[in-house]
Amino acid sequence: MRLDADVLFIAATDREAAPFKERGLPIAVTGIGKVNAAVVASLALSGRREASGVVSVGVAGSLPGANQLGIGDCVVGTASVSAEDGLLTPDGFIPVDQMGFPLAQGVRSGRFPAAPVLLHAVQDRLPTAHFGAIATVSTCSGTDAAAREVVQRTGAVAEAMEGVGVLQAAAQLGAAGLEVRAISNTTGRRDRQQWDLDAALATLGLIADAFIAS
Repeated sequence: MRLDADVLFIAATDREAAPFKERGLPIAVTGIGKVNAAVVASLALSGRREASGVVSVGVAGSLPGANQLGIGDCVVGTASVSAEDGLLTPDGFIPVDQMGFPLAQGVRSGRFPAAPVLLHAVQDRLPTAHFGAIATVSTCSGTDAAAREVVQRTGAVAEAMEGVGVLQAAAQLGAAGLEVRAISNTTGRRDRQQWDLDAALATLGLIADAFIAS
């Protein structure tokens, strides 16, 4: 698979898409959230018969316990995991697959592993990247308790809002899927969060460079 020709990139916003567009890489802008991401990724993949892979790119927030992650670091998702599809009970959160319901036709779980062909390809191209699960949330973690709960539910090192939508679309359309993010902020209590969006956007440029064939 040629990472600059066979892969379609998906970003939520124009600013996140810009580094890829500037380098001539094929990218679709979805809007924020996993529903927008799934719809646009599905339409884009259906309209590009030559695309055999899809990569969700953008910024993300680091989660508690991911102490090795700094602002501006790159995270390659070993899996994209839904943090909110399930049942909240007095005894804790039950993921949708443990409730006995499939997330969608042919989709049993809200955890979407990265396609090995893409994961292995970027390991050499992004040597300083961190690897771990990335949680997909609809409500970002603005309290310490909320951030800890995302970690408990998913085991993720970072959270964003589109990955599961993109990887689910890829899975159902027979394409390889991967999520790659640049850390723009910490999570937890909002007034104590650290932010550097410019640093994260610069890292997205380095990520885009990594996908350009030499």
